[in-house]
Amino acid sequence: MKQRVRIKKMVTVGMLSGIAYLLMWLSFPLPLLPPYLSVDFSDVPALLAAILFGPVAGITVEAIKNLLHYMVQGSMTGVPVGQLANFTAGILFILPTYYIFKKIRTMKGLGLGLVVGTASMAVMMSVLNYYVFLPAFAFFLNYEVESSSVVIKSIVYGILPFNIIKGLIVTFLFLLLYKKLSFWLNRQWNIKNI
Repeated sequence: MKQRVRIKKMVTVGMLSGIAYLLMWLSFPLPLLPPYLSVDFSDVPALLAAILFGPVAGITVEAIKNLLHYMVQGSMTGVPVGQLANFTAGILFILPTYYIFKKIRTMKGLGLGLVVGTASMAVMMSVLNYYVFLPAFAFFLNYEVESSSVVIKSIVYGILPFNIIKGLIVTFLFLLLYKKLSFWLNRQWNIKNI
């Protein structure tokens, strides 16, 4: 029984990773925000994996989709800075959602988790962009680093609102998906806890 559950988990995580990778290709920029920031729905399968099998499964989906994306598309810097940023943002979104929903296993708990995940992603990615990702892009693309006031302005008026909007879009989509799959998900949790 345990062997079958382990195989089912591996297959499901692999399948969700493939779906997440494909969803990365359906990205689009948001009007009035910098064009290099694009929304995709690839965090939805990662979140589903985390809720079904735990945080390691969600992190695995995030890692595989970004690894596949880098292997196929590459990176304009030659180094996967964009993929690392996407991976980090995904983790900052799914982990708070998972842990809150694990404690409060209701629709309200899920909603609260998704809001906290969105806030976590928006705030932490702003900080990480200031200290890590934007300097890394500048370094690898051989750009001169802008003054810190210009970088802060780009984060406050670009990256922060982008991550809030992205989080809200993914939240809305995930809540719709969860409503459709709630009966099946409850059965999976009951099977897992036998």
